[in-house]
Amino acid sequence: MNIISLLIYLLVFILGSVIGLKTSYKWHGEIYVIQKIDIIALIMSLIGWIILINYSLIPSNYLIILISVALFLIGFVLEMRPGYGRKETVIGILVGIIIWLLRYIQIF
Repeated sequence: MNIISLLIYLLVFILGSVIGLKTSYKWHGEIYVIQKIDIIALIMSLIGWIILINYSLIPSNYLIILISVALFLIGFVLEMRPGYGRKETVIGILVGIIIWLLRYIQIF
């Protein structure tokens, strides 16, 4: 991995974080209230964490693009307004790890 790809990953993560924070303030104008899981954020988190954790299992010539998309989605959900996106992030990490473990022990 060279320095250019690391800089791209950092830039994409920061861009996702900023867009996630701005979008979160548009979606949730009130202070944090306990709510059910946000479906859009959950889907973004699942896609991001599954790709990031399992990128070595995905045969692709475009890994830089896949990892960049994953980091953008993860940054979007991680940096949502304080209190939002926590449950979705934990679910995404757990599902990504479970899929990796199942692939690692050759169930899929």
